Amino acid sequence: MKNFNQKVAAITGAGSGIGRQLALLLAQQGAHLALSDMNEQGLVETLHLLKDYPVKVTLTKLDVANRDAVYAWAESSFNEFGQVNLIFNNAGVALASTVEGMSYEELEWIFNINFWGVVYGTKAFLPYLKQSGEGHIINTSSLFGLTAQPTQSAYNATKFAVRGFTEALRQELDMENSGVSATSVHPGGIRTNIANAARMSDSIRSLGMNPEKASRSFNKVLKTPPEQAAKVILDAVKDNKARVLIGNHAKLLDLVQRITPSHYAKAINLFTKKKSKKK
Repeated sequence: MKNFNQKVAAITGAGSGIGRQLALLLAQQGAHLALSDMNEQGLVETLHLLKDYPVKVTLTKLDVANRDAVYAWAESSFNEFGQVNLIFNNAGVALASTVEGMSYEELEWIFNINFWGVVYGTKAFLPYLKQSGEGHIINTSSLFGLTAQPTQSAYNATKFAVRGFTEALRQELDMENSGVSATSVHPGGIRTNIANAARMSDSIRSLGMNPEKASRSFNKVLKTPPEQAAKVILDAVKDNKARVLIGNHAKLLDLVQRITPSHYAKAINLFTKKKSKKK
C-alpha cells in the first residue's frame, strides 16, 4: 500500500495519543476513517481536529474487550464505507504489579483489552481487508513486547503475545498472497496518557518502588511525541515492514536484548534499583 488516498482506515483508541495522530495524518492523505474509543469526548475532540479535511468519518464508542461489539463495529464500518483497507488495533492499557501481588481479575482485565482486543479486531476486519484486495493490519505491541521489565509481567505477557500473534499472521498472509499484510508496532517512550491511566498496585512496594512516584517517573521518559510515532507507523505500512520500533528507548533496549539476550535483565534490574533509591 503506497498511498492512503481514498482508502478506509479503522482505528481503535482514536480519542487520544497515537490513535488520534494516525487519524489526522491519514485524513491529510485522503483516507476515510472509522474511529473508535471508550472515551466519547476524546472521539469528539478528534473529530473536531478533522473538520478541515474532505473525508468521511464515523465515531463509535467501543470496548475492544467485547468481541460482539468489535465484530458489530467491523460490519457497520464496511456497510458505511463499502470497503475497509486498514485496521489499527491501537487501544491499550497498563498495569504495574508484582506477579505475586497481582489478582486474576487484573490479569484478565489487561489481557481482555491488550491481547484479545487485538485478536478480535484482526479477525473481525480480516475478511473485509481481503475483499478490498489491498489491506493492512497494524497491531500495537510495545517496547515491552521485546524486553521484560519488573512490575510489568502482565503488560509484558500481553505485548509479547501481540508480537507473536502478528508475526505468525503476517507469515500466513504472505503464504496466501492475499493482498493483505501485517505489521507489529513497538513504541517506547511515547508521550501519551497511558502512564497516567495505568493501574498501580501497592505490591510494587516490595521491590522498593513507590506507586505514587512510579507513574511520575514513567512519565519523565515519555519523550517521543505521538505525531512522530504516527508518521513512523504510516511510513512502515507504506514500506510493508514486519516490525517497527519507535523511539530511542525501544531501539536501545532492542539492541541490548539482541546482543545479550540471556543477561539484559540484570542491566534492567540494576537500573530499576538505582532509580528506586533516588526516590
